[in-house]
Amino acid sequence: MLLLKLVLIPGFLLLISLAGKRWGPSVAGWLSGLPVVVGPILFFLAVEQGPAFATQSAIAALSAMSAMITFCVVYAQAAQRCNWPAALLIALLSWSLVAWVLSVMPASLLLSVIAAATALLAAPYLFPAAQPLLAGPAPKSDRLLLRMLAGALLTLAVTWFASTLGERWSGLLAVFPVLGSVMAVFSQQTRGPAFTAALLRATATGMYAFAAFCLTLALTLPRWDGWAFVLGVAVSLVMLLMTKRRAAPSPLRTGTAPPVKLED
Repeated sequence: MLLLKLVLIPGFLLLISLAGKRWGPSVAGWLSGLPVVVGPILFFLAVEQGPAFATQSAIAALSAMSAMITFCVVYAQAAQRCNWPAALLIALLSWSLVAWVLSVMPASLLLSVIAAATALLAAPYLFPAAQPLLAGPAPKSDRLLLRMLAGALLTLAVTWFASTLGERWSGLLAVFPVLGSVMAVFSQQTRGPAFTAALLRATATGMYAFAAFCLTLALTLPRWDGWAFVLGVAVSLVMLLMTKRRAAPSPLRTGTAPPVKLED
């Protein structure tokens, strides 16, 4: 089981990173909406703590999607004005504040759905307006090992301390923006704030797939056990395909120059 924890999530993050290098930030951000981190964490919680524990964690994770979208919006806005350490600090503090508010709210699937739906519907209006992007060579390194290591450490930490944290904080921390932080910081360092905003906007769009997974799990895990994860993955993939057009980058122009394609 330990080996599976160390391999599964880093493997998913590797695939997303390679997709980003091939097709650009919008595709990478869109794909990161898949439950590549929270899915394995909830699976391990179900195996080690039982389906009831994992169900409550899935409900908490669904509500925590509003904290994740908050992180994306705040980082994208802060990156237009600040360097990456300040932007990251502000975004993480924003995530922590929303997560704390969610932790003291009554545990309810209905409240979680309302929180997630509100964040998803509001997100498109909260990101900064697109700015012209300058063409340039793609960076040679995307700190892939850092992303993979962060994902493995988060999995180990949440599953190891699950009995101490309880199902609520286990679900909330499963949505901690590990991948989002690394992708955002690296994008801002190497490609600028406009590139970063495009990445995080696509990430928020891809979160529809994440929400579909968590909701499916919360509704079916108590009765279907392991098959609930199979159904959750299938539903999230369908939702991801439905949001593909929304995640596609729009052409950006600088003066009379031709459109610049967003690619990593």
